[in-house]
Amino acid sequence: MRLRLPSLTRHGLCALALSLAAAAQGAAVSVAVADPAGRPLVDAVVMLDPASGKLPVKPMAGVEISQNKRQFQPSLTVVTVGTPVTFPNFDTVRHHVYSFSPVKTFELKLYAGVPAAPVVFDQPGAAVLGCNIHDRMSAWVVVVDTPHHARTGTDGRARIDGIAPGSYRLRAWHAGVVPGQEPAPQPLAIGAADAQAAIQLPVAAGSAP
Repeated sequence: MRLRLPSLTRHGLCALALSLAAAAQGAAVSVAVADPAGRPLVDAVVMLDPASGKLPVKPMAGVEISQNKRQFQPSLTVVTVGTPVTFPNFDTVRHHVYSFSPVKTFELKLYAGVPAAPVVFDQPGAAVLGCNIHDRMSAWVVVVDTPHHARTGTDGRARIDGIAPGSYRLRAWHAGVVPGQEPAPQPLAIGAADAQAAIQLPVAAGSAP
């Protein structure tokens, strides 16, 4: 005698399809970043790396850091390794943009308009920008070597989507952390469901909002 298995209802098929789609897209990881007093940190950058190694990243396109009203806009830019960045000057005065940071040292000497060639940020890390003419101008470029990264908002939270199940290392950067005092990467196990994590960063006094 042949056994007949019960067929899935339309509702069951829809639920199965949604479940399979969610698994294919990966989990979302919500990360809360705070200072030692528990206050949320805005403009922190969180990064996820597989425990087994690195994932390939692609350079971004169309990234600009402009000079407008004698300020860099935006003041924080997050790019992947290999990304070219242009520095258009929309002011009526000329600027001299530079970085002496080890991850990217460059100078765009006094210019107006748009420099002929972009600056390619080809090493991971953080570069601080300045203007040799206007000392109060400053900005950051954070170069990440993982496709899984995000930036915190005013609530100190960042969300990274599309994470496949597995073991990861969670890192974070903030301008208020003294170089060399970054906390060790935090191990994080990701399953099929969305996950949450928290990081406390040792920001220097006056760096937290």
